[in-house]
Amino acid sequence: MPRPALSLSVVGADYPNKRGPGRRFELQICQPCEPVQLVPEPKNPADEHAIAVFSCRGIQIGYLASERAVLISGIMARGEEVRAIYQQPEPYGAVIRVAFDGEEPVLPVLKPKQPPVETVDPEHDWYPDEEWPE
Repeated sequence: MPRPALSLSVVGADYPNKRGPGRRFELQICQPCEPVQLVPEPKNPADEHAIAVFSCRGIQIGYLASERAVLISGIMARGEEVRAIYQQPEPYGAVIRVAFDGEEPVLPVLKPKQPPVETVDPEHDWYPDEEWPE
């Protein structure tokens, strides 16, 4: 049974890149469904499970959040195929969609946000204008 696709957080958007455009600038250019590249960094001094995320233009947009990087780095270390696409921007960076076992990632279908339903209280729904003496 294939693993289900996951939506994963990409963090570190406020850190500078060593060269080229900044991460926030690149995130503004990214479009949903564009492929992104996941690059393990086992020699990263901050986290041996770190996985850098690069846009389809080869610009780093951040890192997978550490709590999921452990899982994904283990899968990639076993030589299993992980494919990823850009999903959406977020205040902290972005969200990407990953699929496993040679599957193509597909963006999840999100239900449109419905406006809140207003509840009507019959006793307090209508307030007449006050009548003032002349």
